[in-house]
Amino acid sequence: MAVSETLVLEKRSRRDFGFAAGIVAILAVLFLPVPAVLIDVGLAFSIALSVLILMVALWIQKPLEFSAFPTVLLIATLLRLALGIATTRLILANGQKGVDAAGHVIQGFSQFVMSGDFVIGIVVFMILITVNFLVITKGATRIAEVGARFTLDAIPGKQMAIDADLNAGLIDEKEAQRRRRELEEESAFFGSMDGASKFVRGEAVASLIVIAVNVFGGVIIGTTRHGMPLSQAADVFVKLSVGDGLVSQIPALIVSLAAGLLVSKGGTRGAAEEAVLGQLSAYPRALLVAAALMLMFALVPGLPFVPFVALSGLMGFVAITIPKRRAAVAAAAAAKAKREEEAKQAEAKDKDSVKEELRTPEIELCLGRQVAAQIQGSHAELHHRVAKMRRKFARQYGFVVPDIRLTDSLNLPPKHYQIRIHGTVAATQEMRPGELLVVVGDGPRPDVPGEEVREPAFGMKALWVVDAYATEVRRSGFEAIDGASVLLTHLSEVIRNNLPQFLSYKDMRALLDRLDPEYKRLIDEICPSQISHSGLQAVLKLLLAERVSIRNLHLILEAVAEITPHARRAEQIAEHVRMRVAQQICGDLAEDGVLHVLRLGANWDLTFHQSLKRDAKGEVIEFDIDPRLVEQFGTEAGEAIRERMRQVHGFALVTAPDARPYVRMIIERIFPTLPVLSHLEIARGIEIRSLGTIS
Repeated sequence: MAVSETLVLEKRSRRDFGFAAGIVAILAVLFLPVPAVLIDVGLAFSIALSVLILMVALWIQKPLEFSAFPTVLLIATLLRLALGIATTRLILANGQKGVDAAGHVIQGFSQFVMSGDFVIGIVVFMILITVNFLVITKGATRIAEVGARFTLDAIPGKQMAIDADLNAGLIDEKEAQRRRRELEEESAFFGSMDGASKFVRGEAVASLIVIAVNVFGGVIIGTTRHGMPLSQAADVFVKLSVGDGLVSQIPALIVSLAAGLLVSKGGTRGAAEEAVLGQLSAYPRALLVAAALMLMFALVPGLPFVPFVALSGLMGFVAITIPKRRAAVAAAAAAKAKREEEAKQAEAKDKDSVKEELRTPEIELCLGRQVAAQIQGSHAELHHRVAKMRRKFARQYGFVVPDIRLTDSLNLPPKHYQIRIHGTVAATQEMRPGELLVVVGDGPRPDVPGEEVREPAFGMKALWVVDAYATEVRRSGFEAIDGASVLLTHLSEVIRNNLPQFLSYKDMRALLDRLDPEYKRLIDEICPSQISHSGLQAVLKLLLAERVSIRNLHLILEAVAEITPHARRAEQIAEHVRMRVAQQICGDLAEDGVLHVLRLGANWDLTFHQSLKRDAKGEVIEFDIDPRLVEQFGTEAGEAIRERMRQVHGFALVTAPDARPYVRMIIERIFPTLPVLSHLEIARGIEIRSLGTIS
C-alpha cells in the first residue's frame, strides 16, 4: 500500500512539474526567438487543442463537468497570443524570403484558404473576425452575464430548498453536503465564465492589431531594409500576415463556439446531440410540415430540385420513423415493467409458500389497524429509532440483536400491538392513538381526566390522557409520552429481558472471528479440548440472562481459560467469569461512582447455606429448601425491595457466592431486572452504600 501511494505521489509530482514547465515555455515564446519548425508544431497543437475543447463541450452531460473551462480558455488564449508574437517576429525578420518565411502551416493556409490571392484572404479573415466577435463571442458573453446573475440570485432559494429537504428527511446529511458543494461550484463556474468570455473578445481585437502591424511594418521593412518593390513587399507581407491571422483566428473561433455551447446548455442535461436532436425530433408533425415546405420549394420554377427534394424526403422519413421507434421503446418499457411485476408477484407468492412460513422472525412487532395507521405517518422515523436502538444494544451488550420485523395484523384488536420472540408472543399491549401516556408511579397524579393503566415496560402506574391536555400536564411537572415512544421503550425492555435467546451460535462465531490473532489462538487452546463452542455459548447466554455485557469478550475468554481445567459445568464457569469482570459489572450498576446495595440478612444467609447439598469434593450438587421458606423469603424480600425502590433509582441485592445463583432464581420471578451480586463480585474502588438487610 505504501509503495503504491509513493508511486501515485511521484506521478502526480511529475505531472505538476510538466504542467508548470509548459506554462513557462508559453511565456518564453513571448520573448525568445523560435525557429519556424517549432512554430509549425505550436500552431498545429493550438488547432488540435481547440478541436479537443469543442468535442468535450459537445459531449459533457452538464456544464459543471467542464468546470475547468475558464482556466483552459485562458491557457489556450495565451498560447495563441504567444504564437502570434513569435510569428510576427519571423514575418518581420524573414518576410523578404517568401511566403514560407513563417513556417509551412502559415504558408499552407495562405495558399489553400486565400487561393493565392491576399484580397480573398483579407475578406475571409474579416468575415471570421465579424462572426467570432459580433455573433458568437457577443452572444456567449451575454448568456454568461445573465447566467451568472441568475445563478447568484438563486443561491439563497436553492440553499433553503436543500435545508427543507434535509429537515423533511427526503435526503441525508451526505446528500445535502453534495448538493451544497454542487451549488457552490455552479455559482463559481458561471461567475468565472462571465469573465472568461472577455478573453475571446480581447483576442479578436488583438488579432486585428497584430495583422495591421504585420502588414504595415512588413511593407516598410521590405521596402526600406531589403530594397523590395512596393508591390512585391505588399503581396508577400499581406499574404503572410493574413495567413497568420487565419491560423490564429480559426482556433479562436472553435474555442468561442465551445464557450457558447457550454454557457447556452444551461440546465439541460445530456450531450449536445441528445439535447438538440432529441428536442428537434420530439415533434413529428413539425417535421412533416417542414418536409411539405421543402417539397413546395422543390416545385418552384428556378429553384434547384434535387436538394429540396432530398431534404423533404429525409424529414418525412424521420417524421414517420420517430412514432414507430417511440412505440417500440414504450413496448419494451411495458414488457420490462410486466416482467418486474411478475417477478414481484412470484416473490410474494414465494413468501406466502409453506417454506417461507417455516422461517419465523427472531423479533417481530405486530401492529393493529389503528396503531399501524398512526405509525405509518412516521414510518421512516420509526425505522431510524429502531436502528438507533439496535446500535445502543450493540454498544451496551457487545453483540448485534437481530433485525426487527414490522408487520400489520388484522387478527389483533385495532388499538393493540404484539411483540413476538421467535414467533411466540412475549407481550401484548394497548396503545391509544391520539392520546399520551403520563407516568405517575405512586405519587400524585395531574389534575386532568384520564384512564389509569400500567406502563407496559416497567409496570408503573400511568394515565392515558388526550393530546389536548399535553400542555397542562407538562405545566404540572409531568412528562407526556407519545405512543411511538411508549411502544419502543416496551420493545427495548422486552429485548433486554430476552437477550440470551438472540445470541445464536452463528453470532457467537462471528464475535470470535473478530478477535485479535492472539485470542484466536487462546480459543484454539481451550476449544474443544476443555470446553466446546456450544458450552462457551452457554456461558455467554448465562451472562446475558442477568444483563451482564459481553462486550469485553477477551476478558471473558481469559476467565474461561482459567477455570475450565477445574470446572466443566457452564454455571460454574459463568460464576467465575462474573468474579473476573466484577469491575465491569459494578461500573455498569453504579451511579456517579456509588453502588447502592441491599444485603441478605445473616438468618437468610445461613438458611440458604444449609440448603446447599455438597459432594465429597465440596461442590454443590443440590439445592434442597423447604417450599414454605421459599414463600416466606419471597414475601420478606418483596417488601424490602419495594420499600428501597421508592428511595433510590437502582440498587443490587448482595449475598454469599455459593448461594447467589439460587437467590437470583427466586428473586427474578418477582423482580426480573434486579441484579443479584455475590460478595466476591464487589470490585475494588467502588463506593458501597448499604440500604439495609433482608431479615
